[in-house]
Amino acid sequence: MDAVRNGIIDVIATDHAPHTLEEKAKPYPDHPAGLPLVQHSLLALLDFYHKAELSLEVIVEKTSHALANIYGIKDRGFIREDYWADLVLVDVEKTTKVNTGNILYDCGWSPFEGHEFNSLIDKTFVNGELVYSDGQLVTDPSGLKIEFV
Repeated sequence: MDAVRNGIIDVIATDHAPHTLEEKAKPYPDHPAGLPLVQHSLLALLDFYHKAELSLEVIVEKTSHALANIYGIKDRGFIREDYWADLVLVDVEKTTKVNTGNILYDCGWSPFEGHEFNSLIDKTFVNGELVYSDGQLVTDPSGLKIEFV
């Protein structure tokens, strides 16, 4: 975490790769690389916040602001007037236990199954539209083409 806190690592992201367990069970080199991680990546980072290893400000900087700045992503990555509202509301006082009933990946599994995170994703907004609330998808997120400056 020192490299993150000291600015050596510019961004934190995931290579979300939702392969099935059957695909992952193939012998090397026939199995695909990567893991299904995007649903739980923020929760994993927030566990470092609870251990006082990362601040909330560093998590936001490395997962949102820095990506928008480095790649020149227009109108995203910050909470600003006239920017698209891509937001995740978290409750750092509640926990999330990962189980098959709350895994949203099409592949149906997570390497975090059985793990209890120290935070909870309450709501998610994409382009200002509520798409996730109280553990359920509310609607399919409607994507927009990302524009670059």
